[in-house]
Amino acid sequence: MITTTTDHRNQPQGFDAAGAAPRNVRDLTRHADIVVLLPDPTSAQSCLELADDAATAVQNSIAAVHIGADPLAMLISAEEIELQMLRDLEEGSTHERFERIKRLFDEWKLGAPRRQNLMLGDFQGDLRRCVGNVCRNASLVVTPYRGNLDARDAFHDVLFHENKLVLVPPADGYRGHLLDHVLIGWKPHDHARRTMVAAQRWLAAANRITVLCVDDKPNRHYETTAREMCHQLGLEAEIVVTSSTGRSVGNTILDFGVSVNATCILIGAFKHGYLLELLLGRVTYRLLSHASVPLIMSH
Repeated sequence: MITTTTDHRNQPQGFDAAGAAPRNVRDLTRHADIVVLLPDPTSAQSCLELADDAATAVQNSIAAVHIGADPLAMLISAEEIELQMLRDLEEGSTHERFERIKRLFDEWKLGAPRRQNLMLGDFQGDLRRCVGNVCRNASLVVTPYRGNLDARDAFHDVLFHENKLVLVPPADGYRGHLLDHVLIGWKPHDHARRTMVAAQRWLAAANRITVLCVDDKPNRHYETTAREMCHQLGLEAEIVVTSSTGRSVGNTILDFGVSVNATCILIGAFKHGYLLELLLGRVTYRLLSHASVPLIMSH
């Protein structure tokens, strides 16, 4: 049974099934290849299932951490602190959100014997500092894009400040089979290359990989560089070249993914920056908003 103790002095806690706690969340996450952040109870189940599948595929270890903003520990203005406190009226306090996530975590652990020794951490305070502490050594961070304010802020911090490989559940829930068919949206940009390199272990474990080149150049530069990248990483993949034919590139990737039963999509994220993507409805934002399968990305 997991001991339930929350430290209100911004001291992170981690708990194991025997009730023996590591000194703090940094100890809990220090040797974990995959860190799953649980800022919002509504997405906790999907994040845990995703992390479990990602870990099983490459025999990695998991650390699960509830992460929450504590207004009294944040270096922000009085007005922002008041806005954070107003959240409690709608979402409950950070401690109450942790208790909801802990109950979900306890139930999820019962689903498979291999989960019985997994620990749950609780880290409350300045959110950016929390994210930096718990994700520092992770090869992959599973975190939601949608949800409460903590979820949105944590996603932004992991992607842009920690520069981690991120695995994001779809808004309508994760349905399993993460690596049955990985679809890669490819353009020969540095952030796309970095994402494929960071995800190499998971790509190598995939049952099928398709690389989609949308609106290739006349010299077939996208296709050529996609083949070179797959060869460099030792991956067997089908390379498909298609035209957007007046649609957005994001919708072209989504439609193609549905047509080939892709089970996740990998992209280099936010080439043009977060705000510009939001304003112009670019590829990353379109996929985050409408994908029905998990997304693997890095910036």
